[in-house]
Amino acid sequence: MTDQPKILAFAGSTRRESWNKKLIRVAAKGAEDAGAAVTLVDLADFPMPMYDGDLEVQKGIPEKGREFKKLLREHHGFLMSCPEYNSSVSGVLKNAIDWASRREGDEKPLECFRGKLVCLMSASPGRLGGLRGLVHVRAILGNIGCIVLPNQVAVPSANEAFDADGGLRDESRREQVEKLGSELAGMIAKLVQ
Repeated sequence: MTDQPKILAFAGSTRRESWNKKLIRVAAKGAEDAGAAVTLVDLADFPMPMYDGDLEVQKGIPEKGREFKKLLREHHGFLMSCPEYNSSVSGVLKNAIDWASRREGDEKPLECFRGKLVCLMSASPGRLGGLRGLVHVRAILGNIGCIVLPNQVAVPSANEAFDADGGLRDESRREQVEKLGSELAGMIAKLVQ
């Protein structure tokens, strides 16, 4: 392999004790164990105003939006743990995607998304584990040129699923989530050889 797989991992939540932040760390471990270089970021560190075309014209892409976009561009793929808000995508995740999708200078359209491999997961206190929201995230990412892998994991009863250290209590579920990370790392490794 001429290049180590580089994966950007993040949750679509800014809540300090987010179940999706805990879940993404499990998947990131699986990717690291498979040989990937994983950059784990928190969207709380990238505060941006709600996307507004007039604001973009007046002030351009916000600095934190540029930083996030740069990270997306520098990685081969993304691990994303996506909370479900009212049966759909969280506002903070959609807003980050919207700002990163905007062109600047001589960039190609959707340059930081096109051809990037993505693996999705979710955790929710509900019985479906955030599954309905993943349908929307998958559609958004596919439309902007990402290649979303078919395997995904939705963790139900998330308020009971994690131990005090943030690990998944259920061993088989932990293995499923780590496998998402390792599968993404493996797919990327085949492409960057």
